Amino acid sequence: MTKLPLFRSTVRPEWIDYNGHMSEAYYSLVFGHATDAMMAETGLGPAYRESTRCSLYTVESHIRFLQDVPEAAHLAIRTRVLGVAARKAHFTHEMYVVSALGAEPPADALPVATTELLAVHVDQQAGRAAAFPDTVRHRFTELTEPPPAWAGRSIATVA
Repeated sequence: MTKLPLFRSTVRPEWIDYNGHMSEAYYSLVFGHATDAMMAETGLGPAYRESTRCSLYTVESHIRFLQDVPEAAHLAIRTRVLGVAARKAHFTHEMYVVSALGAEPPADALPVATTELLAVHVDQQAGRAAAFPDTVRHRFTELTEPPPAWAGRSIATVA
């Protein structure tokens, strides 16, 4: 099975909130950058967007904040493609704190945050969803892997 390379980042001082850990907005920022990296790896990078005026738009996401992330933490984001259809892609990101910027998460590491996303391929000139090119759809298909146990869950309701 083919896997995407890990996306890496480091928590900046300005990302720290009044509680002393990474603010929720910056989890979205890091996950968004991981999506950009996935797009580049699947043929949807800047050159594709400029030449076709098509891009991937996130239409749904669900973030789970599992552990506090401190300033200067080194992050490694694992991306899993869960499925692809003519115009849609379903994928997840798992965020890990690692010992150094280039380090791999240990095999038994638990993520500090996760997100599950549904994205639609959009023709920006037409303003509507458009089919993926065959090469892009094929790349997503070859990257598809089983979902993690937490994928597909909804937000719990309060009693």
